Amino acid sequence: MLVLTSGMPIKPFALLASRSDDVAAAEEYASLRRFTGLGPDELVRFRLESGRVAPLDLDDYSGVFLGGSPFTASTPAARKDAVQRRVEAQLAGVLTEVRDRDFPFLGLCYGVGMMGGLAGGVIDGTFAEQTAAVRVELTDDGARDPLLAGMPAAFDAYVGHKEACTVLPPGAVLLASSAACPVQMFRLGEHQYVTQFHPEMDRDAMVTRINVYRHSGYFPAEAVEAVIVRISRADVGGSHRLLRTFAERYAREE
Repeated sequence: MLVLTSGMPIKPFALLASRSDDVAAAEEYASLRRFTGLGPDELVRFRLESGRVAPLDLDDYSGVFLGGSPFTASTPAARKDAVQRRVEAQLAGVLTEVRDRDFPFLGLCYGVGMMGGLAGGVIDGTFAEQTAAVRVELTDDGARDPLLAGMPAAFDAYVGHKEACTVLPPGAVLLASSAACPVQMFRLGEHQYVTQFHPEMDRDAMVTRINVYRHSGYFPAEAVEAVIVRISRADVGGSHRLLRTFAERYAREE
């Protein structure tokens, strides 16, 4: 449970999720709770892929997380199935309001495609990365950003994505990069953040996703064991601090 200095309960955060696989969905929610420090009533999950989600009133929440997804936002519309089209239409409505209000937001991986595209960036497969741990480096703007205060200047984090941001949205501030993917994190306005890397994932969570998505094209299916060995060598603990800082910075009293 996250405790404010006032001792008052907080408005919960919303997690917008779209993983249809129950194992991967549960792991994502558990990981976010663990690294934010939020209790079960402080992080409310909405599984958009289920189709049973009521409209979201942002005034009821401290902030919004957008989880990762098996969907690729830049896939041509004709190749998206009905579930992806419905999820993305619902997300577009929420994210438009987030943009208009500069509401506290942290999008993880899928956030680059959805928020980056909505805000006018170029999202495509140019800088896709296979499942791995990569070295992420803060830019000068990143080192000065209040959300990244206390983060190491360079840290390892897990990635695995078929699209990335090739051209930043107008007005976006680049906060972090890596050798193979120039846009690993950016900010819109003052309070909207997206990361290409996964700060919510530790080794166990990564292994779960590797097994769940082994036939989804993030790496050759026959290379599962080698991928697990490769990602297991990394220490990604430095990436996790971002989540706790976001929760503590934006938690609001009920």
